[in-house]
Amino acid sequence: MAKHFPIKTLIDMAQDDVDAAAQRLGRAQRERTEVENQLNALVQYRDEYHARFTASAQSGMAAGNMRNFQAFIDTLDAAIQQQRNLLTMATQRVEAAKPDWQKQKQKLGSYEILQARGEAAEAKVVARREQRDADEHAARAMRTRTDNA
Repeated sequence: MAKHFPIKTLIDMAQDDVDAAAQRLGRAQRERTEVENQLNALVQYRDEYHARFTASAQSGMAAGNMRNFQAFIDTLDAAIQQQRNLLTMATQRVEAAKPDWQKQKQKLGSYEILQARGEAAEAKVVARREQRDADEHAARAMRTRTDNA
C-alpha cells in the first residue's frame, strides 16, 4: 500500500533506536573480546616464561636471577589479575547492553504489529468498498437490462 501511516514515523525512530542499541551492544562485545584476548595472551606468556625459567633453573641459577624471576612473575600475576578485573567489567557492560537492545527491539516489534493491524483494517475497508461498488454496478446493470427488456 502506498499510503503513509503516521506510525511509520514511530517505526523509523524505533528502528534508529534499535540500531543504536545494537551498535552499543556490538561495541561492548568487541571490547570484551579484546580484553579476553589480552588476558589469554598474558596467561600464555606467563606460562611460557615460567616453563623457560624452570628449565634453566634446573641447571643452576644465581640468587639474583631467582629474585628477578620472582619479581617478574609477580608483576605478570598482577597484570593478569588486573586484566581479569577488566574482563569482569567488560562482561558486565555486555550484560547491561543486552536488555536495552531487547527493549528497543520489542518496542519496534510493537509498532510493526500496530502498523500491520492498521494496514489490515484499511484493506478490509477497501475490500468492503470495492464489494459495495461491484454490487451497485451489478444492480445497475441488472436494472438497465430489465428496463431495456
